[in-house]
Amino acid sequence: MWKRIRILTLLAFWAVAANAQTIRDSISLTLSQAESLFLKNNLQLLAQKYSIDSAEAGIITARLYDNPEFSFGSGFYNASTAKFFDYSYDSKEIALQLNQLIKTAGKRNKAISVANTGAVITKYQFSDLIRTLSYTLRNDYFNICYMLKTEQAYQIEIDALTNTANAYQSQAAKGNIAPKDLLRIQSQLYTLQAELASLQNTIDDVESELKLLLRVKATACIIPTLPVTQDTKKITDIAYQELVDSAYRNRNDLNVSKATLKLSEQNLALQRAMAVPDITLSAGYDRLGSYVKDYNSIGISLPIPLFNRNQGNIKQAKIGVSLSKTQLDIQQDQIESQVANAYIGAVRAEKLVQSIDPFFEKNFSRLIAEVTKNFEKHNLSILEFIDFYDAYKQNILQMNTLRYNHMSQLEQLNYYTGTRIFNK
Repeated sequence: MWKRIRILTLLAFWAVAANAQTIRDSISLTLSQAESLFLKNNLQLLAQKYSIDSAEAGIITARLYDNPEFSFGSGFYNASTAKFFDYSYDSKEIALQLNQLIKTAGKRNKAISVANTGAVITKYQFSDLIRTLSYTLRNDYFNICYMLKTEQAYQIEIDALTNTANAYQSQAAKGNIAPKDLLRIQSQLYTLQAELASLQNTIDDVESELKLLLRVKATACIIPTLPVTQDTKKITDIAYQELVDSAYRNRNDLNVSKATLKLSEQNLALQRAMAVPDITLSAGYDRLGSYVKDYNSIGISLPIPLFNRNQGNIKQAKIGVSLSKTQLDIQQDQIESQVANAYIGAVRAEKLVQSIDPFFEKNFSRLIAEVTKNFEKHNLSILEFIDFYDAYKQNILQMNTLRYNHMSQLEQLNYYTGTRIFNK
């Protein structure tokens, strides 16, 4: 009986360990492959690209000059000859007018500058969207990777306990084992199965977000494949001030705030220029409708800025400049706070990961067989046997959590500095 239990338990352990990667077999992706799919397929990026095209079209519009305005007038009814549209030479009346608006105070160039800066802001927003979505993608990728490792640990214990429970059930029916021992194993088994189901639901939720980013089929399962060794710099090898400087250089959301301040200043200049009247030049010809025959004229007109001097828009533009300056200061303060907080968290996570004995997992897994032997020889009680498996599961879970937290903290530093420094 005990030999059978031992064989079934060991076979379950080895079979699950050997085939753990096939539990959720579907699409295996390296991190670089996932990022390539993201840049190629993501709809949010595609939508933002359209915004860039729209902003660049606005530059074309700003560069265009105002069209000249042409008018034509002709006599409709000649009372002297009692004719409609009388175009005989002596009665022919034609009036022509040509007007051209001339913008003053550099309004056109100022409008072009505003449109250019708007396009630059849109490009910065596109780059920052890539930064934000890439952070989500990479964080989800590492999260799934380590949750799958935890799922594997659960599955190993569940399979081992399932076979043990089956053997116990057979022996309990023969009266060789106390029913309370069978119930204890079954209770532990059901608890593990419930915990595994909860973990799998979490994996599905994170995986769903990742599939949306990559735009793969909703029914697909993504299996992250991390390299055996990763090019991960130690946080202690990089000076904190270097990280802050990198954030100031490379954060495109900061560039958006800077460009927004520039745009506000350009808009203020444009609104002040709008207070200056534009000039309309005109040239005209009138065949018979003036004090002389074949009257020719040239003219100039402009509004008198007596009441409306664009005061409201100028005031709004001034407020916009002050607001943009304040938002830039807020953004800079947030960047320093974010980098500092992420740096402290990364240092803490790195110390915890470095404190893990690299041989701990191998030694712990090897002890499974020894525990089974001792359980067979009655050197361990059923509670000690179950407690050991539970301790195995808890330690694997904690180690995977620590490693994921370490990766996540480094990804957070990448995100807050705007630079791919870690986890390359």
